[in-house]
Amino acid sequence: MKKLLIAVLFFAACQQTPQPATTATGKDSTKTAALTPAEKGYADVNGLKMYYEVYGEGKPIVLLHGAFMNIPLNWSAVIPQMAKNRKVIVTEMQAHGRTKDIDRPLTSEGMADDVSGLLKHLKIDSADVLGYSMGGAVAYQVAIRHPEQVRRLVILSATYANDGWLPEVEGAFATMTPDIFKGSPIEKQYDSLGNDPAHFNDYINKVLSLDRKPYNWTKEVKNIQSPIFLAIGDADGVRYEHAIELFKAKGGGKSGDFHGLPKSRLAVIPGTTHIGMMQHFDWILPMINDFLDSDLNSAPPTF
Repeated sequence: MKKLLIAVLFFAACQQTPQPATTATGKDSTKTAALTPAEKGYADVNGLKMYYEVYGEGKPIVLLHGAFMNIPLNWSAVIPQMAKNRKVIVTEMQAHGRTKDIDRPLTSEGMADDVSGLLKHLKIDSADVLGYSMGGAVAYQVAIRHPEQVRRLVILSATYANDGWLPEVEGAFATMTPDIFKGSPIEKQYDSLGNDPAHFNDYINKVLSLDRKPYNWTKEVKNIQSPIFLAIGDADGVRYEHAIELFKAKGGGKSGDFHGLPKSRLAVIPGTTHIGMMQHFDWILPMINDFLDSDLNSAPPTF
């Protein structure tokens, strides 16, 4: 029964994230296809040929996708909105999408180093970094390992320690198998983007290995100097207390009317699950834009 529920969860992730039906063909979605990338290609970083696309103009922001996802699956509905006034850099991380796997473990730290290398390839000294789920964990590590490259950090439904997940979610990772992904949009995307179908099971197990290993970056994350915007759903898989602990460490948990506003922010999105975070991006984007564009003045508001 648990495996059935997990399968339903991941099928929903692919099918309900805002995207046109054509994404399962391996082509860019119609929403992103209407935009011509200013640049796209492969960056040679750390032995990896890392696929990326760049859209729009303005202050740069890097979008880091969730586990098993790629550019069209995760960002098809997001790119057109964000590229209106920003330079949006989207990439596919190790073993995902058009970035082929290499002979090294899949780790958040390694993927963070790849993102750092991509920014150097693009000659971008500093950027805002937005990560969703697995991409949020990678974003934390980019800020930890390469702080000079991160202006502001946006973390959507992600954890900085494995116990940041609800126990039922953390326990579910151990029961997942490649079989629950058979016939899903994830498998169809994997096949259509030039990957060897014979290695699909290896791919799934490698990505799952990320969540099966204990990790705890609490000390390092609390020492991140970049302002952080944290967002979780009120029905997310991330524990409220986990997000609140970091927010308090960044100056939250006090009356802003008395003490002023912290530079970091916390949002709990109503009626929103882990998957629903991306379905409700139209709710979240104005908050993200305000955070990224604000001077983060700590003065409390007045009448």
